[in-house]
Amino acid sequence: MKIGIPKEISPGETRVALVPNLVPLLKKDGYEVLLASGAGAGSFFSDEQYLVAGAQIIEDLPSLYLKADIIFKVQPPQLHPHFRQHEAEMLGNGAIYLGFLEPYRNRETLELFTKQHISSFAMEFIPRISRAQNMDALSSMATIAGYKAVLLAADHLRKMFPLLMMAAGTVTPATVLVLGAGVAGLQAIATARRLGARVEAFDPRQAVKEQIMSLGASFVEMELPPDIETAGGYAREQSTEFLKKEQEAISVRMPKVDVIICTAQVFGKQAPLLITEEMVKLIRPGSVIVDLAAEQGGNCALTKAGQTIEHYGVTIIGATNLPATLPVDASQLYARGLVNLFRHLYPTPAAKLDFTDEITRGTCLTYEGEIVHPALKTGIKQGATA
Repeated sequence: MKIGIPKEISPGETRVALVPNLVPLLKKDGYEVLLASGAGAGSFFSDEQYLVAGAQIIEDLPSLYLKADIIFKVQPPQLHPHFRQHEAEMLGNGAIYLGFLEPYRNRETLELFTKQHISSFAMEFIPRISRAQNMDALSSMATIAGYKAVLLAADHLRKMFPLLMMAAGTVTPATVLVLGAGVAGLQAIATARRLGARVEAFDPRQAVKEQIMSLGASFVEMELPPDIETAGGYAREQSTEFLKKEQEAISVRMPKVDVIICTAQVFGKQAPLLITEEMVKLIRPGSVIVDLAAEQGGNCALTKAGQTIEHYGVTIIGATNLPATLPVDASQLYARGLVNLFRHLYPTPAAKLDFTDEITRGTCLTYEGEIVHPALKTGIKQGATA
């Protein structure tokens, strides 16, 4: 069987779904690897490196899709700007697809997959269990995003992060408030601390308090409901009344912080609004907000996805796809997770899917012409217009 690696076409996407050092692993399992020419260039992996590793270079993209039995990608399929055809339609009938799929926002793709009997597996649906940790691309990409968010904030802040004592006087450390202590938030805390900032963190899940404090940050307390977290380890969507209580707890900190890193997201839902426009007015001019939830609507009411704006003297960065700004490491980590998932699903070309397995069952979205994931059957009618 042949594995195809197309070049990513999303604007600004520099990652590649397979790096050269993983090609021999797949070949050892009995697979051939076809790479679209230049697919690794954005991550500084040349065609020559893939050739040396044992891949075949395909110059014509439609040929790659026709020859490949399996496609590895980073971004969800979309309309190709050159061929004027949806990438999902370029796959052969009965093909296998692995990558991020964002199914709640890309219903059309699921419909195309079912029509063509594509077996699709979503990287963001990997269950949070111990034996799937080496496949967890969401966590590895969130780690990169949390790290880069702090660097962006430091670059835009009008003061320094660390405490400095000099003959001319003392420079007090910047105060950083991190909203949300998931993977991205914890990495943001650790990075801000390494840069010398005083760090505070807010998260409605009491269970993360110990993790926050172990990184040297203080925990912003508030009264919590008992069902704040899902069984899968994600934050649960909360009521309007509870969000108001969150805003009140955060609002008290606004006049005292220099940087806010927003990372709070609810899987498959709109991001919670944690910073209103009135709260932005409380922040000292010259301060910075970096909103990692920008693509899900933002944790700040004034955030504009993909834009850096200024309101009331506060710089607000609507950060999107930060892992693509560090493509060398991001591609390595993403590709390793994807290959680990693939080898679990299909250890050999002759292997059959085992739907009694939690990882297989949790990541498979479409199979044999049907939407099979329970979370997607409701609200997505097969054959309906997206």
